[in-house]
Amino acid sequence: MTDRHHLLVHGATFAAVGDRGDISGVRGGGSPDGLFVRDARHLSRWQLTVDGAVPEVLSPVTDGDETRCVLVPRGGRQEPPACTVFREQAVGDSSFVESLKVTSNRPVPTTIRLALTVDADFTDQFELRSDHRTYVKTGAVRSRQLLPDGIEFGYRRADWRSCTTITAEPAPDAVEETGTGARRLVWALDLAPHGTTELLLRVIARPHGEKRALRVPRDPAAVHRQLRAKEEEFTQGMAFPTGWPELASACVRGLADLAALQVPAGGPDGEEVRVPAAGAPWFLTLLGRDALLTSLFTLPYRPGPAAATLLALAATQATDTGDSPVAQPGKIVHEVRHGELAHFGQVPFGRYYGSVDATPLFLVLLGAYVEQTGDTALARRLEPHARAAIGWMLDHGGLTSRGYLVYRADEGGLANQNWKDSPGAICCADGTRPTGAVMAAGAQGYAYDALRRTASVARGVWGDETYAALLEQAAADLRDRFQRDFWMRERSFPALALDGQGRQIDALASDAGHLLWSGLLDKEYGEVVGRRLLEPDFFSGWGVRTLASGQAAYHPLSYHRGSVWPHDNALITLGLARYGLHDEARTVAHALVDAAAVTGYRLPEVWAGYGRDTHGEPVPYPHACGREARSAAAPLALLTAVGGA
Repeated sequence: MTDRHHLLVHGATFAAVGDRGDISGVRGGGSPDGLFVRDARHLSRWQLTVDGAVPEVLSPVTDGDETRCVLVPRGGRQEPPACTVFREQAVGDSSFVESLKVTSNRPVPTTIRLALTVDADFTDQFELRSDHRTYVKTGAVRSRQLLPDGIEFGYRRADWRSCTTITAEPAPDAVEETGTGARRLVWALDLAPHGTTELLLRVIARPHGEKRALRVPRDPAAVHRQLRAKEEEFTQGMAFPTGWPELASACVRGLADLAALQVPAGGPDGEEVRVPAAGAPWFLTLLGRDALLTSLFTLPYRPGPAAATLLALAATQATDTGDSPVAQPGKIVHEVRHGELAHFGQVPFGRYYGSVDATPLFLVLLGAYVEQTGDTALARRLEPHARAAIGWMLDHGGLTSRGYLVYRADEGGLANQNWKDSPGAICCADGTRPTGAVMAAGAQGYAYDALRRTASVARGVWGDETYAALLEQAAADLRDRFQRDFWMRERSFPALALDGQGRQIDALASDAGHLLWSGLLDKEYGEVVGRRLLEPDFFSGWGVRTLASGQAAYHPLSYHRGSVWPHDNALITLGLARYGLHDEARTVAHALVDAAAVTGYRLPEVWAGYGRDTHGEPVPYPHACGREARSAAAPLALLTAVGGA
């Protein structure tokens, strides 16, 4: 049986275990293996043996908030297994708990030798990615300390400290060295005829800087109750569409995932807030763009994440250039990391500002939040932050000097700084990549919406009519310029971007749908674009492709050049509805819900661009996040766009 990874997520903690519940510590591949807290691996080995051998899988781990599997020692028809092991695991806040129930299958007393090999290597997530990079860790020291009921692993490097504590009930009979740094916890279990005994294992991870008094839940059932309570907070009072039960199921599943993806962050005055993390396994942290779009999708139903996201991003807003050329005053953060490599500056993502669109989206969310909730207090509190964000757009962002929001490749960071941020994502139809400055179409739409919404806040909340008029004029001028410079007359479609010389990057891309969402296009242009997105080269039957097929740059398994993204399609659906293209909006919405039904109503980050006419189920994208906040919130955006029809 091929060992797959199964994700357990609880706030800033996640575990990836195999089909038998083991953690092997293997590096590389499409998914990390282990228990992770704040970007560090706090369990790198967790491997069970029964009577000295790896047990066989009778029932493999199934995906869910808890994992359960059934294992047996190796046997045969003539000699059935001596026992059966029922394994149950769950992830709590900075913790991992496991219940092992061992049942004898023999009519006589039996002794079973159970062993669990454990280790904590404290590897940073960035070391586990498949980019073949290595990082020097001068002076790093690992330690191991025996406890009466387990073992504690420690790690230090200069001022960095972290540890992992493993305890067991009952305590192991022995703790053995393995010669690799790992330790083996061993029990000799005396079982009565057909009797059962239970072991409880608890892991507590203390990442660097953790000051809380952490408590480990007693067992997996206790974790399950905690998660259910959080999910009920997100779903309580929601009215789901009765006429479209599949969409209702996708909304429920999405809200449950969003409850698990809430991570702590700080507000402007140091207050703790909970914000949606981007996704697991690689992005269980605050990403500005992702948190903003997630909050926009959930805003009509759950405004709490929007308020928390605005506060967290205001607190991390750049105030000067600092040590990074992309950290300009007023800019909203793209990514926040808490790991060892970020702490020592070995990766640039501790606070990384390489995003051209998080800043306008911050303003879009603030304006939408005021409109939706009528809460003017938050808009007054964040007035300095909003004005600084507008200042960045006009000044460093390029609206005044270039007429558009502009980005340039960041050496050591991201080459592309719009939502399609993979290398080569911004390209011509033939695959040619631009050099120098880039003006991405979607970001201009966000800027237009940001200017208009902030003008409304300035007039209605701040009482600044002059500032409001200035922003409205800037928005109108941007709209006129855009339709002049980006519209490809011969193709009746907007360019994906302009290069530094103002030349059109002519790939036909889904970003045009974002222009519908932001309202940047005139009605005539918008209707043409909306209908074009439903043509077969764009629309796969499972959603709108990021890049229309038939172009040389298209690849159905490319991250941004032919794949289908649920959040991208959610924005497109909202945009179609905005321009009165309700049939087209329903077509896209039904495609996404049909795709969700195939995977238990959980939408992944992305799937491949293969068509529904030749593939009866969506083809998975091999490196997609299993839990992704924007995708989890996408069904709510569909509900907003088309209702329950």
